[in-house]
Amino acid sequence: MKSDAVKKGMQQAPHRSLFNALGMTEEEMKRPLVGIVNSYNEIVPGHMNLDKITEAVKMGVALAGGVPREFPAIAVCDGIAMGHVGMKYSLVTRDLIADSTECMAIAHQFDALVCIPNCDKNVPGLLMAAARLNIPTIFVSGGPMLAGHVKGQKRSLSSMFEAVGSYAAGTMTEEDVYEFECKTCPTCGSCSGMYTANSMNCLTEALGMGLPGNGTIPAVYSERIKLAKLAGMKVMELLEKNIRPRDIMTEEAFHNALTVDMALGCSTNSMLHLPAIAHEAGVELNVDIANEISARTPNLCHLAPAGPTYMEDLNEAGGVYAVMNELDKKGLLHTNLITVTGKTVKENISGCVNRNPEVIRPIDNPYSPTGGIAVLKGNLAPDSGVVKRSAVVPEMMVHEGPARVFDCEEDAIEAIKGGKIVAGDVVVIRYEGPKGGPGMREMLNPTSAIAGMGLGSSVALITDGRFSGASRGASIGHVSPEAAVGGPIAFVEEGDIIKINIPENKLEVAISDEEMAARRAKWQPREPKITTGYLARYAKMVTSGNRGAILELK
Repeated sequence: MKSDAVKKGMQQAPHRSLFNALGMTEEEMKRPLVGIVNSYNEIVPGHMNLDKITEAVKMGVALAGGVPREFPAIAVCDGIAMGHVGMKYSLVTRDLIADSTECMAIAHQFDALVCIPNCDKNVPGLLMAAARLNIPTIFVSGGPMLAGHVKGQKRSLSSMFEAVGSYAAGTMTEEDVYEFECKTCPTCGSCSGMYTANSMNCLTEALGMGLPGNGTIPAVYSERIKLAKLAGMKVMELLEKNIRPRDIMTEEAFHNALTVDMALGCSTNSMLHLPAIAHEAGVELNVDIANEISARTPNLCHLAPAGPTYMEDLNEAGGVYAVMNELDKKGLLHTNLITVTGKTVKENISGCVNRNPEVIRPIDNPYSPTGGIAVLKGNLAPDSGVVKRSAVVPEMMVHEGPARVFDCEEDAIEAIKGGKIVAGDVVVIRYEGPKGGPGMREMLNPTSAIAGMGLGSSVALITDGRFSGASRGASIGHVSPEAAVGGPIAFVEEGDIIKINIPENKLEVAISDEEMAARRAKWQPREPKITTGYLARYAKMVTSGNRGAILELK
């Protein structure tokens, strides 16, 4: 056992004395030591139930003959961090989570891990750590919250942000907004639409790192506790069979995840996280392949904010495995891959019935013949720009309009709410990338303001920052190279005509190469917005690409 390095032999007598201080028995010393990575805290709604999940996991590990030992991982609530300096700290925590988990696992020589995440950066951070450590590991998330109910309709967090925009537009009263405020988020759990947290928890299943139901069983269901116990027991089987994360997270598994991503209509943030996780697993995953996979993958789900269905509906319809079974009908998945169930993908999804064709469209009746995410390129985005195509209304799939340019999110929001943005405009928000932000903030506030002002079907938004999975409309984020490193988005001027063609995967500004070169020659880099602390170090370390995917010393 790996843990023998801290438990056996004369040289380890001091180590054993410290285990004695923990109250460990001689019998426990002989058993595998399983790290339980508990992301519980009392500030994130998606994590406030993880203490119960953790206790269930520990029981499962003990039932199967292991010795569970819990340690923490941090997690930020993107909703609470949204719209202020706190959002600059969200993406960077992913690397902190991966690094700190690596430190704890190796320092204490755990034989296996159970990772218990739930929210946006916490899930990919722990998947990165699992791939990096490559010891038997299983994931069990905290689960999604139930949808809220306002005025007879299901609602979620994006509805709340849009209500604020509607109030600014004069179409909602303060009393209306207060009703949304009280009813939109009725339980603990990750927010109830197909936002980033739920996207990544579902893709954990698709990768093969979580048991069935990991992404969809609501947080408040007792089934979630049973799932946690099963995960605790299952990790002991993975340890016995020596099935490790890199045995599971292969190149083909990441292609499966991207395929499921397209079918579900996941958050554009998956285009940041999947390449980062793949990198840790020794797999090169270029986002360019997303369009290739999207071209052959039908979009089967329109979960909020793209449509009126929610995670609880997906769960009742059969969950991620039912979606995968639909995809397999056209041979779109690699099904011979091993997973944490100890079985192959084919064995896992066999017989998983689609119980609601209104929630999961059959493969021969999709919402669209192509997937939910598109990667755009052109002279405005030489590397890439990412859009959640499934949440774009048909009339905005092709759009051309004048640029309204802002150098930070706050200025854009002020203009939108002040009525200075009109139908046809293309809002450009720059210097919000990994280096320029620094930290690559999400832009849910401006997209929600646009929707709330009634401009969601006539105004586009482009940024070198990110868009939340809760964003909808022609919102193109992750534009790369970012402005801070001299990407073309830095040279866009007020009134320039921006051309968006999502079906053709194009994003361009209507200026000549000569004019672009002239503007580049005059451009001056900006002073960093933050010069001390972790964000300043991050800005110096992060690669200049759009993904914020890998930290490298420069």
